[in-house]
Amino acid sequence: MEYILKNAFLINEGKCEKGGLQIRDGKIAALWSGNVPQEISAHTNSCKEEIDLQGACIFPGIIDDHVHFRQPGLTHKGSIASESAAALRGGVTSFMDMPNTKPQTLTQELLQQKYDMAAQDSLINYSFYMGCSEDNLHEVLSTDPHKVCGIKLFLGSSTGNMLVRDPQYLQTLFKEAPALIAVHAEDEAIISRNTAVFREKYGLNAPFSVHPQIRSAAACLKSSSFAAVLAQQYNTRLHILHISTKEELDLLQEGLISGEVCTNYLWFSREDYKQKTWRIKCNPAIKTMEDRQALRLAVMEGKVTVGTDHAPHTEAEKNKPYFECPSGTPGVQHALPLMLELAYRGEFGLPEIAEAMCHCPARIFGIENRGFLRIGYVADLAIVDPRQEWRVEASNIAYACGWSPLEGQDLHGQVKMTFVNGRLVYRDGNILEPSYRGERLLFNPPSL
Repeated sequence: MEYILKNAFLINEGKCEKGGLQIRDGKIAALWSGNVPQEISAHTNSCKEEIDLQGACIFPGIIDDHVHFRQPGLTHKGSIASESAAALRGGVTSFMDMPNTKPQTLTQELLQQKYDMAAQDSLINYSFYMGCSEDNLHEVLSTDPHKVCGIKLFLGSSTGNMLVRDPQYLQTLFKEAPALIAVHAEDEAIISRNTAVFREKYGLNAPFSVHPQIRSAAACLKSSSFAAVLAQQYNTRLHILHISTKEELDLLQEGLISGEVCTNYLWFSREDYKQKTWRIKCNPAIKTMEDRQALRLAVMEGKVTVGTDHAPHTEAEKNKPYFECPSGTPGVQHALPLMLELAYRGEFGLPEIAEAMCHCPARIFGIENRGFLRIGYVADLAIVDPRQEWRVEASNIAYACGWSPLEGQDLHGQVKMTFVNGRLVYRDGNILEPSYRGERLLFNPPSL
């Protein structure tokens, strides 16, 4: 199918420019400023569809470098099928999924099984991280960097506890890692001490507002700094996931140490725990308004990727006392709309969104031919109306878990269409091709 998308604004590589593009054979065949070029409009093709976007914005498809789609083993929370459908509604065309499933993705055989599942079930493009435990170093070092997005290392325990502490394992990993290391960095000793203090103080009735005191800024910075030192020592590419503090931003080093900020940390602050309670309990904890503003500034300055750490649990699992409540929130459907709302409020511009959610992850991971509006690149596209106001409600939440911490929130900016590999798969609230399946992402990792 050939498409001509006209009367749009192209959001790409630092610009917001009126124009359009042509899709042919799944790729971007032409880009233009202003009106459709005569040679393209005059071309007749029975398989051609012209779509007048009437001033909507064309972004490259959103690349979420951090999701937990819960398959295999935890599919009562979400599955590759359900959560990729939710992602599609949010303009996300590619995801990178984490290894803390059941079983945990700790062997190359189990990693391949997840790829096979995605080929069967995913409506969008996909990759999966290889996971670390303290007895699988050989398996980790066998990872193919051209076919796998990276290696996931937990330096702090979280859902699915895959904590790695062994110094020899860590040194060898950083010395010999064949692919980027993506790290969950929180210091376990600090968290354990803080947990004991608040258990003693509150027993089982701790308020959710203690979360950023237990999983503190100090815990994040100590662990992130430790990982950064290893990366510098061994010249190993490191991606610090879900940065939640302003101090951690100082650890970033172009070409060597990159960072991700998740939408929770850009939208909420620690003051929101009183009202949102279990709905925003996530690891690391959401920090101060000062931290939030620093993270927003980092987006504006093009210093970080923006992902979601999409981590659904059922409401029954979440709606429990603090110490019994698992950490994690869903977000993949609402990440782009949240960023559009922040742009509407003047926090940054539309090109900065494309940089953080499309260009930057494509560069850091070396994703082949995606993440930009360029001739010859795969036509993964998110079409949004930045003027449309809407409300997040239970009736329009697509996650299998059925809830969002954003319920009742009014937003400016809605995803109207999503193209995946040149196919119009989602349009105006409807998945047009429910049987369509995305492709495995391939990588040309940047050399140091």
